[in-house]
Amino acid sequence: MRTTGDTRQRIVSAATELFRRQGYSATGMKQIVATAGAPYGSAYHFFPGGKAQLGEEVVRTSGAAYLELIGELFVPGRDLVDATGEAFLGAAGTLRELDFADPCPIATVALEVASTHEGLRLATAEVFDSWTAALAAYYAASGLPEGVARETAVSVIALLEGAFMLGRAARDTGPVEAAAKAARWIVRGAVLSGSAEGGAGRSA
Repeated sequence: MRTTGDTRQRIVSAATELFRRQGYSATGMKQIVATAGAPYGSAYHFFPGGKAQLGEEVVRTSGAAYLELIGELFVPGRDLVDATGEAFLGAAGTLRELDFADPCPIATVALEVASTHEGLRLATAEVFDSWTAALAAYYAASGLPEGVARETAVSVIALLEGAFMLGRAARDTGPVEAAAKAARWIVRGAVLSGSAEGGAGRSA
């Protein structure tokens, strides 16, 4: 028997998939509830603020899932350069498996509505900041000075999001693979900079 919680989760999951594949603006509530197999009125029962409120939930839920992934990929004790490069190569594989659909609904929403919907802009900003903080904490725990760790994390995340966009447009993982090399150089440079400042970052 389906529960109220199941219905809500199905709506969020359907919206996540649709936003990821076709964008926020092109997705309507009727399509979301049809994909979720839920009664139309249930969407507004759970999200009285409509698609915008549901969009914020999708952004925050997806952001939390990717935050967990950062914790799984960037394990304390691993070489900073190798961990970063391998994360990019894993992302390239994900892009290929998804047939070049956007693997990140957060970036899709941010590009579409950041300048027109303050609630969604804030939600995407909070998610990106949580990722940056987690990655910066990993770099700092591995020996980089806090300022260098933060700048490095911002650069790496920005590089990955841009590479996804180029890869989707070209239907080719080449941009993400090229970004992997650039990310390694960014982190290697940060390690050298951190060492010059007295940090103990490790590099292969």
